[in-house]
Amino acid sequence: MDEIKDVTKLKQSLRVAEAYFQDNLSQIEIAKKLGVSRPTVSRLLQYAKDNGLVKIQIVNPLVDSQVLSQQLGDKYGVEFHVVPNNYGGATTILNGVGRYTADFLAATVQPGDIIGIGWGATIHSVTKQLEEQDVSGVQVVQLKGSMSHSQEKTWAYESVNELALAYRTHPEYLPLPVIFDNKVTKDMVESDRHIKHILDLGRQANVALFTVGTVRSKALIFQLGYFNEQEKAEIQQLAIGDIFSRFVDAEGKIVSKEIDDRTIGIELDELKKKKHAILVATGNRKVAAVHAALTAHYTNCAILDQSLAQLLLDY
Repeated sequence: MDEIKDVTKLKQSLRVAEAYFQDNLSQIEIAKKLGVSRPTVSRLLQYAKDNGLVKIQIVNPLVDSQVLSQQLGDKYGVEFHVVPNNYGGATTILNGVGRYTADFLAATVQPGDIIGIGWGATIHSVTKQLEEQDVSGVQVVQLKGSMSHSQEKTWAYESVNELALAYRTHPEYLPLPVIFDNKVTKDMVESDRHIKHILDLGRQANVALFTVGTVRSKALIFQLGYFNEQEKAEIQQLAIGDIFSRFVDAEGKIVSKEIDDRTIGIELDELKKKKHAILVATGNRKVAAVHAALTAHYTNCAILDQSLAQLLLDY
């Protein structure tokens, strides 16, 4: 009986902690939502901290971004860029990292390069701030499917268009779901001559710009209607995040071959061949997925915010 009570209290504490720390609700708002008193909410939050459900990290603002970049480079053996929180006068961390990455991309891309991109709010924070570039012969291609039945914004269409506009070229879209209902349909679509051309162009891309996702219930990939509840539960049990919508464990290994076989877009091992595999990420929730991408060598250049960088250093 005591074990049942403990499990129930853990679940209550986790629910309260998610509402407080992830959804930014006040203790009074949580109390009203759950029909409990505010002191009960406070006790459940403390219980969550005491039992390791919540870990509070203090980021030392005196640690210089360049020092963090060097320390992370020593740890993982790749190029790191840790972005100061106020970079370019940005009012949000996401926009600051996006601005920095846009500047880095502008300094990196050369005439004749092929740039492949993923999608999501992080990628859009980059492309919307990229100014028009005087670089000839650049091609732009989507590296994974971009369609869904959901009303959730993926920013896929906007991002590829903004990137192509900056380099004065026409984007190559991958106008498909990123995850199909079954492998047979996906294989048939991939055999289409036009789709095959886009996928081949993605493999040829020497610059890849991408982010990682989490397996939180509110993660964008779970809001797009690709999975049933059983599949979601399986993914959340086995994976720590996704890279190009391919779900991986802590070492960057695919966790479900069946789901991966239904996924269209670049395969993760292809990222190892890119001259510039640029991973950009913000937010402490992404630390496990960033670590997995680095451990599996899917990226050779990571651009992170200061808090995420500090967390990764201690991970």
